[in-house]
Amino acid sequence: MDANALQRSWDRVTEHGEQVPLYFYSHLFVSYPEVRSMFPLSMSHQRDKFVSALGRIVSHADQIENDAAFVQHLGRDHRKYAVVADHYNAVGASLCATLKHFLGPEWDEELAMHWTAAYQVIARIMVEAAETSSEVSPDWWDADVLSVERRTMDLTLLTVRPRRAYHFLPGQSLSMEIPQRPRLWRYFSPANAPRQDGSIDLHVQQIDGGQVSPAVVRTLKAGDVVKLGAPVGERLTRRADDVRDLLMVTGGTGLAPLLAVLEQIDNEWTRSRTAPRVHLLHGVRMPWHLYERPRLRELAQTRPWFEYTEVVSDDGSYPGTRGKVGTVAARQDLYGRTAMVCGGPQMVAHTLERLTGAGLDPRHIKYEHFYYAAGDEQTADPALTRSGDNK
Repeated sequence: MDANALQRSWDRVTEHGEQVPLYFYSHLFVSYPEVRSMFPLSMSHQRDKFVSALGRIVSHADQIENDAAFVQHLGRDHRKYAVVADHYNAVGASLCATLKHFLGPEWDEELAMHWTAAYQVIARIMVEAAETSSEVSPDWWDADVLSVERRTMDLTLLTVRPRRAYHFLPGQSLSMEIPQRPRLWRYFSPANAPRQDGSIDLHVQQIDGGQVSPAVVRTLKAGDVVKLGAPVGERLTRRADDVRDLLMVTGGTGLAPLLAVLEQIDNEWTRSRTAPRVHLLHGVRMPWHLYERPRLRELAQTRPWFEYTEVVSDDGSYPGTRGKVGTVAARQDLYGRTAMVCGGPQMVAHTLERLTGAGLDPRHIKYEHFYYAAGDEQTADPALTRSGDNK
């Protein structure tokens, strides 16, 4: 396959903006009506997400072949939608029809061959991964909602407990579907290390105009049953008993996966009285968004290995550290540390720039990035990250 031809042609198609997903879904649902039930009833937030991610992934298929882990995860993850091999044929056919429509005369036999070969690579990897995982794990896990606690005006702490054993690593994320919003899966990061009772804390920030987060805050209640997808992501995880010092930099509810890693380290310290040095900087716009302040301040007072810095950007009256959290992080002691960065795409990009500018080796900066972002934070830029905020 010709990687340059794939990427160049996809860039040409995306110039048509919203017309692309409209054509794609029209073709898909008319030609293959059996797949319509796999998508949410309202496509207002969905329509451009899937096709943008699909086009970006397939047009970079040459890179995927060298590192298939992400696409393998997609294949496993799509089991929760009851996707079978025949569905890949429907999606592939509609993708090619969309390309033909917008490329016109440029869609010749040679270019069609390159796209067909690339899509075949992606589909094969996903199907094989799904088939393998189906032998050892369910398509999804039912989980009971134990509590829904409003922490701030726009943030809720949700605690759920899967009915079957659910194994994840601190720093990973999971997708969730609530009964009030069927087929609208959103990604969240557990804010705790695995517990003996199996319960999982999730931080849900309410997004104005969102389809899922307002329903979580307003209507989800203890006793409801949600569905959980398989855990995903390993770039914000650490090896047990790893002694390398950490600089944690986070914004908003990007704090959640780093809390899970902190809990992992604290469990190790309780057991062995040894732990790496950890400095956590939590950046927020206003001080009342520091929703875990009491817990983190207490941890800093009782754990010799932990330091905590609050950073507020938009309140000029705040007496503590002010500014962008990435800028503040770059002024810290970086020697011998691994940085973990989690938050919105702009915050992460700014922090990466500041840390590398301050001399931190990019190989020692860990942040989660996918070829698409989860929930309603999706982007076509594979360099951007997924945060804990979901609509």
